[in-house]
Amino acid sequence: MTGAIREIVIVGGGTAGWLTAGILAADHRAASPDGLRVTLIESPDIPTLGVGEGTWPSLRDTLRRIGISETDFLRHCDASFKQGSRFDGWVNGKTDDIYYHPFDAPPPADEIDPLALASAAPAGTPFAEAVSTQAILCQMGRAPKQAMTPEYAAVANYAYHLDAPAFAAMLREHCQTRLGVTLIIDTVDGIERDETGNISSLQAREHGNITGDLFVDCTGGRALLIGEAMGAELTDVSDLLFNDRALAVQIPYGGSNAQIASQTTATAMPAGWVWDIALQSRRGIGHVFSSSHQDEETARHQLSDYIAKTAPWSDLNGDDARLIKFRSAYRTTPWVGNVVAIGMSQGFVEPLEASAIVMIELSATMLSDTLPPRRKLLEGSARRFNDRFSYRWERIVEFLKLHYVLSERPEPYWAAHRDPATSTDRLNDLLDRWRFEVPSREDFPEAQEIFPATSFIYILYGMGKYPADRPLRRRKDDKERAGRFHAEIVTKTRKFAEGLPSNRELLDHLKSHGFPRI
Repeated sequence: MTGAIREIVIVGGGTAGWLTAGILAADHRAASPDGLRVTLIESPDIPTLGVGEGTWPSLRDTLRRIGISETDFLRHCDASFKQGSRFDGWVNGKTDDIYYHPFDAPPPADEIDPLALASAAPAGTPFAEAVSTQAILCQMGRAPKQAMTPEYAAVANYAYHLDAPAFAAMLREHCQTRLGVTLIIDTVDGIERDETGNISSLQAREHGNITGDLFVDCTGGRALLIGEAMGAELTDVSDLLFNDRALAVQIPYGGSNAQIASQTTATAMPAGWVWDIALQSRRGIGHVFSSSHQDEETARHQLSDYIAKTAPWSDLNGDDARLIKFRSAYRTTPWVGNVVAIGMSQGFVEPLEASAIVMIELSATMLSDTLPPRRKLLEGSARRFNDRFSYRWERIVEFLKLHYVLSERPEPYWAAHRDPATSTDRLNDLLDRWRFEVPSREDFPEAQEIFPATSFIYILYGMGKYPADRPLRRRKDDKERAGRFHAEIVTKTRKFAEGLPSNRELLDHLKSHGFPRI
């Protein structure tokens, strides 16, 4: 186990496999004679799941890192701009029950307390509107940039909505033609181990023996390498996150000039919620629900009602939706020996807040950035990787749970979520603290928190869970100071609203012109 790591074999394609291949190949010069050799084995018999249409702003850096033009990406992947999430009906289900979790952060907490800033806005102003520009931009359907803004540059922070199969296909082509990744289309039937228990080679049905130094498992829920071969078990968190089914359908727009929403919309239902994701040519709509609290037939009826209300021109309904079964679970040891799991083979939790693709990005990036030069260093690298991602999965589960425990909805599903026994001790303790204090970086000590304090603040105060009155005696509580910050936000919001095009206008422009390239 003292040899150099020169050969990386990725098993499984889709977004997980090809995004990992792209990051590794771009970083380690796979196209160079002296670079790392990256091979991806894609089975002709296993279709990709084809969901995961929401992303985080990190994808902009990832695409730039692997050398994909933003203009080409937007054109080929039917992609649109995402500036955050909107939550309808999560507090009490009334008609005015709406709040936003935008990507733009409020002014730094060291400069102004977020509650002091919110209090400077007119009475009744929703929290996100009081502390950022982006909620208003989402309400107006504005794009996050202008036509002459260079690729990946931002006026307002943004991510994307995308067509997942088209994205995987684009990555597949790019990795082979530009980055030197070798594709083998074949089915893995067997695994050979060395004397240490690590994988020495894979047995492919048509290509026979395929050797490698490090293997990446992107085989999805099957977890062929990390689960079946290496025995890494899943930590099931379905007792915390109840949803285990999704009904997914694609709805065309009612016309070519239809507005393209600037955010993912999540609408609460009696036993789950509905996602609504706007792409250039269609909307992706899906009903996520708990089969322990509601049967599939009822869920399909509820999805039909949602489609009839939001897309009355469509002749599709809940009966046309594809059923996807899942469970929320993750591996605390996604790296065992010389096998690293990325994507659904590492873990999956329900799609609220779109954590699937960003966890692929983060996993592939850490693997690439900390790739050990020699095989004898694998054990230490695995330990560090496992510590990081076990922590991240725990924080994701807590953040998603937060959305449910704050709800006042009366249905049994929501009442069960509010039971402290179905939450984590850490989240229960934090909620007790936040009754009197604002979430801060002291609550989230990692340098690379997946959800920082700001995200928790947007959910807490978006759902009206403000802390008890506190004495305003600090520099950053000053009312005059808060007024100045709020005035700057109002001015910036007005400027952006007047100067930014709609999503539809900008995306139509891109079809023929594209963004300037740096």
